[in-house]
Amino acid sequence: MNLKVILASASPRRRELLNMIAIEHDVIPAAIDESSRAGEAPIVYAERLAREKGAAVARCHAGALVISADTVVVIDDRVLGKPRDALQATAMLQVLSGRTHVVHTAVAVTRDGGQTVASAVESAQVTFRALTDHEIASYISTGEPMDKAGAYGIQGYGATIVERVDGDFFAVMGLPLRRCVDLLERLGVAYEFRALESAEAR
Repeated sequence: MNLKVILASASPRRRELLNMIAIEHDVIPAAIDESSRAGEAPIVYAERLAREKGAAVARCHAGALVISADTVVVIDDRVLGKPRDALQATAMLQVLSGRTHVVHTAVAVTRDGGQTVASAVESAQVTFRALTDHEIASYISTGEPMDKAGAYGIQGYGATIVERVDGDFFAVMGLPLRRCVDLLERLGVAYEFRALESAEAR
């Protein structure tokens, strides 16, 4: 991949996932208004934000390929964003406890300063085991829930409270890799497998 790649996200999980499949990139988070619109469906909202994040960064980096994403957690037709505080995180986890919810992660690939874009949404169903109040409080005390949609992260302590995932696991983490590669190829950018640099070589 000869193009410069920019990840338009401050998420360390998304950066780790791109590193995992050896896509070298810079990180330039997008600053946009992330408010939802009246009557906007969650899946539409996620894809719009992913596209707007990519466009915002691409306008300032016309020669780069920009990867952007947005994740929403939905239960009972309600979108659970990032909790404002521990009280809100507690309320979210109580709602999710013992139930199945949906995670939508939209990913967009943008190039030519925003003139060319491809995007898609990958969804997965996530089932939580039943949680006690003590377990919820203990999990929140780790700090992990505070910067994540739905107040949990499946790649960390949250892995112990998730009973089942039906769908793309990486969509739940925040960046569906297969879909991302599909979009790259749709824009004429071939993904190439290459050996990861070993720790010894570094």
